[in-house]
Amino acid sequence: MARQTTAGCTCADPGDSIHSEQGGADGRRSTARRSRSERGTAHHAHCLRHVPRSARSRHVLDRFRLYLRSPWAPHIRSFAVDDADGRLAGSNFATRWGSLGFFGPLSIRPDLWDRGLAQPLVAAATAAFDEWGLAHAGLCTFPQSTKHIHLYRKFGYHPRFLTPIMAAPAAAGVLPESARYSGLAPADRAAAEAESAVLTDGLYAGLDLREEIRTNTARSHGDTLLLWDGSRLGGLAVCHWGPASEAEADCLFIKFGAVRSGPDASKRFGALLDAAGALAASVEMGKVLAGVNTAREEAYAQMIGRGFRGVVNVVTMHRPNEPGYSRPGVFALDDWR
Repeated sequence: MARQTTAGCTCADPGDSIHSEQGGADGRRSTARRSRSERGTAHHAHCLRHVPRSARSRHVLDRFRLYLRSPWAPHIRSFAVDDADGRLAGSNFATRWGSLGFFGPLSIRPDLWDRGLAQPLVAAATAAFDEWGLAHAGLCTFPQSTKHIHLYRKFGYHPRFLTPIMAAPAAAGVLPESARYSGLAPADRAAAEAESAVLTDGLYAGLDLREEIRTNTARSHGDTLLLWDGSRLGGLAVCHWGPASEAEADCLFIKFGAVRSGPDASKRFGALLDAAGALAASVEMGKVLAGVNTAREEAYAQMIGRGFRGVVNVVTMHRPNEPGYSRPGVFALDDWR
């Protein structure tokens, strides 16, 4: 998603450079494209120190710190574009969840709006999706912004259904046994990861959250909630909370959550929401925040019925113009911002 510091523009300044870094299992980064001079992580850190620390820029700065230098985020690639003086002008992130990917937040420095700098950042993320061989890619943006939607349509992304970001109060409860990934032994973690891949593949072929689950725990962003039906995984939720995470203050943020499709999926989804509320209360967070695409009409209706209320609406844009896992009968939560 483009932050509110981003403007859709008409052309890129040929004097600007774009470079990319990706976390890997050994901590090394690979450069996708560079110009003028070789740049590395130290250069990114230098540029970040020169970005105005406004409330609107803080989120992207925090995300650089969370993922750019992380050896535990191989599924996230970062992009930065410089101005003519070599200072950071904008940034973007591409995330891969198996066969599906999305980009954002995309941010442009406010003094450089309407200079065409957003386009090379969108192009770089789209090129990463093509390199990864994804079946489906997307983003989310502001539904009221014709400028943003026009920009992303240039690159083959199509607006589809709204995704309300919704909140509900935390509620005390008892978490089921083996409900927290972080508390599992290594062998049990591996088994849970394998089960998660089976569950998400049932929603969309190749959808895979295993890297997201590992990163979440390795970077102390929160934990992954696991609900079991005997030996089978019935539901999962990748949850963030605390100052080291993507969550806001006093909030348990569900970055992705889903239950196994088929009979009793609605019941499993209700149990997942209850468990998320209980987990939030157990870690002393006051509310649960999650996004649900309105094309998943049963999930959306159930969240409203359980007291979730909208905080903001975004619209997802898809490439190709297909629903992916945003369709009736799928009980899933996500936030591509």
